[in-house]
Amino acid sequence: MTETLVRTDSGDAAASPRPVPPRRPGQRVAAVVVAFLLVFLLEGWITNPRMQWGTVGEFLFSPVIMEGLRTTLLLTFLAMALGIVGGVVLAVLRMSANPILSRLSWCYIWLFRGTPLLVQLLFWYFLSAIVPTIGLGIPWGPTFVQADTNDLITQLAAAVLGLGLHEAAYMAEIVRAGITSVDDGQNEAAQALGMSRGQTLRRIVLPQALRIIIPPTGNQAISMLKTTSLVFAIAVPELLTSIQGIYSRNFQQVPLLVVACFWYLVATSVLGVGQYYLERRFGRGTSRHLPPTPLQRLRGAARNHRKESAR
Repeated sequence: MTETLVRTDSGDAAASPRPVPPRRPGQRVAAVVVAFLLVFLLEGWITNPRMQWGTVGEFLFSPVIMEGLRTTLLLTFLAMALGIVGGVVLAVLRMSANPILSRLSWCYIWLFRGTPLLVQLLFWYFLSAIVPTIGLGIPWGPTFVQADTNDLITQLAAAVLGLGLHEAAYMAEIVRAGITSVDDGQNEAAQALGMSRGQTLRRIVLPQALRIIIPPTGNQAISMLKTTSLVFAIAVPELLTSIQGIYSRNFQQVPLLVVACFWYLVATSVLGVGQYYLERRFGRGTSRHLPPTPLQRLRGAARNHRKESAR
C-alpha cells in the first residue's frame, strides 16, 4: 500500500509523518449502489398494502403469541441446560481411558446425530406405544414405583427430551474440542501438584476450555431457539404453533409470519448480546487490552461530541 507523507508549509517532511490511505472510488460507488438497492427493497416492502401492517400491530402483543413466546424460551432454556450437562458428561466419557465408557459415548453421539430431530421428537411423544409404564426397581425383580408413561412424558416433557438429548450429542463434540485445545502441560503440572483427574478437569482444564466452548455454544443456543419450531409436530403450543393456529382461522399468513420473525429476531438478538459479553469475560486472559463494548463506544462518542461542542 502506498503511503504519502504530510508535509509542512516549508515543504519539509513533518516530524511525525502520518500515512494517508489510498483513495478507493470503487468502494464508494459499490456502497452507494448497495444502499440504493436496500432502500428500494425496504420501501417496496414497507409500502406494500398486502403486508397488512395493521394486522401485524394487532397481533404483535397478542396474549396467545406472548404465551407461545414464553413456551419457546422455556423450551430453549431447558433443552440447552440438558444438552450442556449431557454434552459435558459425554465428552468426559468419550475421552475416558475406559474403552467401554468411551465406546458407549461414541455410540450415543453416533445415534443422536445420525437420526433426524423430528423423528426423535415423535419417538419420545409415542414412547407409551412400546413402553406403557415406567417403573423403578430391581432389574428382572420387583418394581417399587410405577407410573403411566403418558403421565410422566407429557408433550412438553417429550419436547425437552427430544431437543435436549439431541443437543447433547453436538455439545459433546464442542466440549471435547475445547478440552483437547488445552495444552497437555496443564494436566502434567496439575498432576505434579497432586491434583486428581477430576480436580484437574474442574479447576484447570474446563475454565481454560470455556474460551473455545462458549462461541459455538452460543450459536447452538440461537439455533435451538429456532429449532423449537419443530415441536409443532407434537402439538406443543410454542411461538410458531400459536401463529399457525391464528392464521388457520383468519387466513392472514404473511402478516402473522412477520410477527413470528419479529419475535425470533428479538430473542436471538438478546442471546447474541449475552454471548458477546460471555466471550468477552472468558477472553480476558488472551489479550491485555480488550476492545470497548458498544455501550462504551457510545459513551466515548458522546464525550467527544460534548468536547467538540464546548470548543
